[in-house]
Amino acid sequence: MIIALGSDHRGTEVRDHVRDVLEQSGHEVRLFTAPDGDGKSCDYPDVAHPVGRSVAGGETERGILICGSGIGMSISANKVTGVRAGLVHDEVGARMSRQHNDANVLCLSADMLGMRIIDRLVTT
Repeated sequence: MIIALGSDHRGTEVRDHVRDVLEQSGHEVRLFTAPDGDGKSCDYPDVAHPVGRSVAGGETERGILICGSGIGMSISANKVTGVRAGLVHDEVGARMSRQHNDANVLCLSADMLGMRIIDRLVTT
């Protein structure tokens, strides 16, 4: 699967970890970074909109967005026509977002989730 992956400045460490998890699982990852450079302070729409357009346009099959709370990325991504972004905090939510809501973009919190739960959410 081809997955668009992006974060704002608060999510770069988690984003890099998620990229490794995805690649180790055999997925192709397309990385989206802040316009002014990786790790630089940015507004979440600067990353969420390009990821959303990539998914909605069929260039990638799914997207994952990460910011401090995950809320900003979710709000911003859902403004892109064709995107169904879900902010997820547990495995049940991750499963339901795909099975019942057909979410195509997963939004995660870099500040409120540990790496083990993030691994499980991405895998789910």
